[in-house]
Amino acid sequence: MDDSGSPSRLRSPYQVVVRAVRGPADLAVVIEQGTEGLSLGIWHGGTRALEHVPFPSVSYATTLTPNGRYLLDLDDPTGSELGHFHAFPIEGGQARDLTPGRGAYTIRGIDCAIEGSQILVTGADESGFFALLTDVEDPASARVLFQSPNEAWSGLLSADTSLVALETTDHNPGTRRFAVTVLETASGEVICTLSDGVHAPVRPVRFAQQSGDSRLLAYTEVSGFARPLIWDPLSGRRLDVTLPDLQGEVIPLDWHSPTGRLLLVHVDEGVHRLLEHDLESGVTTPLEHPSGSYFEPDVGSEFPVIWASYYAHGGARRLVHGSWDSPLRILESRGSEPSTEVMAPAVIPEAAVFTSHMLTSSDGTRVQLWVGLPSDPAARRGTILEVHGGPNLVTVDRYDALAQAWIDAGWVYASLNYRGSVTFGRELREKYWRRVGEGEMLDIAAAADWLEGNDLAAPSSLFITGPSYGGFLTLMALGRLPGRFAGGLAHVAQADWIAAYPQMNAALQAAWRGFIGSNPDEHPQAWVRASPISYVEQVRAPAWLNQGAYDTRTPPEQAKRYAKALRDSGGDVLLDWFAGGHMPGGLAAMAHDFERMTELTSRALRGDRWDTLDRAPRATDR
Repeated sequence: MDDSGSPSRLRSPYQVVVRAVRGPADLAVVIEQGTEGLSLGIWHGGTRALEHVPFPSVSYATTLTPNGRYLLDLDDPTGSELGHFHAFPIEGGQARDLTPGRGAYTIRGIDCAIEGSQILVTGADESGFFALLTDVEDPASARVLFQSPNEAWSGLLSADTSLVALETTDHNPGTRRFAVTVLETASGEVICTLSDGVHAPVRPVRFAQQSGDSRLLAYTEVSGFARPLIWDPLSGRRLDVTLPDLQGEVIPLDWHSPTGRLLLVHVDEGVHRLLEHDLESGVTTPLEHPSGSYFEPDVGSEFPVIWASYYAHGGARRLVHGSWDSPLRILESRGSEPSTEVMAPAVIPEAAVFTSHMLTSSDGTRVQLWVGLPSDPAARRGTILEVHGGPNLVTVDRYDALAQAWIDAGWVYASLNYRGSVTFGRELREKYWRRVGEGEMLDIAAAADWLEGNDLAAPSSLFITGPSYGGFLTLMALGRLPGRFAGGLAHVAQADWIAAYPQMNAALQAAWRGFIGSNPDEHPQAWVRASPISYVEQVRAPAWLNQGAYDTRTPPEQAKRYAKALRDSGGDVLLDWFAGGHMPGGLAAMAHDFERMTELTSRALRGDRWDTLDRAPRATDR
């Protein structure tokens, strides 16, 4: 540790995003978790050089135009996720508002023309969801192509920008099972929609790269699990890659249309295996690669993946690889040749490898648990059970500095992919719908049972933690599973759905009406049942809430209400604040939170209360 008590692990920057920039320049955006926040780099595929770019407000969605001249991001200084999409010249100069004349909105999709300066922005505001075509060189030309009161996400541009493909729910309003709607860019008219019915989502991935080729790579869940397809919206021709001999999901990551190759990831019980499918021959070939993960999905953000493997413009495979013991790197391969490392991972202290375990909940649901162990079993201090955010996210085999810091400090660390997690099929992903928080408690109980049954946890030293929906589940578990945990460490948690709803951004309101199955004004009881605040009288363990002051996903007021309700019922609760939104960044802030959490867990192990502590300001608050 340094003089401030921060572990060296939390002073070692590492890459958290590698995002391909489509086009012949062969660029990729590389985002690093640094000391004071996220920092930006541009990786040049031709030279293998990583160029660091000064940019004061990097987010996970920061991206680059294909010509490398402009950075693109929402102008959102507080982290509220509401603002205007801007282009920031790399060489310096005035930023350009790409949607002049509009009110604030939330972004749910960004795509750039491979050549030229047009950009498609998918967003949501009080009027609903929209797709807007703008131009970096002529922002005044911005025009709305599509508008709907129903969820619409992740718009894509064809190579010649004549077509737009969107994920839409107009065919099944209020239910997040997407169809693909294709528009003509010039007129904004809908050409056609690809749907496999109200029960089988279809999602677009990428248009062909050749101008004049209207084919689209997508995937369907008509079987219950993802399978690739190629569809031409102009001719109606469709080719499904069914791969019936494979169990689990087969998700298309990319398509090199000039050579007809698809880069696929087979995910079975949470483990990634890469495949390449040749459209002409119909042959699917397993690729040789190290164990680990090759993409990380994020279905609720500006991009449908946080990072993913891809094809270079010239056709080389770029395998973006991560694992619990190594940050992201890029491996390159061609044909049947072995892959070579072309971008090295960040240098970090030695890290623990996690193992994957499949568990069965009391209702028969199968869920995955990742487990990492400290090097000295005799010196174990306790166990941390982490539940990810989302809910439609997933914990993959990738480096997590905070998890490793717990292990360094002598804790067993386990991360649960509960029902609602993606890449385990449609049934598991949707199993929380209309009963938010109910089945997840069975999964959390199963994880606690498994850890205790394998001598990896005891109720007196087992703590639950998570961010966002994981923070919600943390608070829910304290009230619904009293006696199972020694404490709950909840980051940006949803604690009171009814209080939160009016303060959420419009995109989140639409999503949660669908997931809970009602409007809180019309049917409040479902929202009450799903709220941790309803169970404060049953809480027996201490609770910590770490809340952003400008959060529009889990707004501040509902956190205050929960803390007051728990305090009034005699509970032990501590509410800390930080000056940011839903996604705080930076190793200094992470180290501050880790120090706070280890202080709290130590107090709990001694039997001391948490609510007697004063708030400790973050380094970023000072």
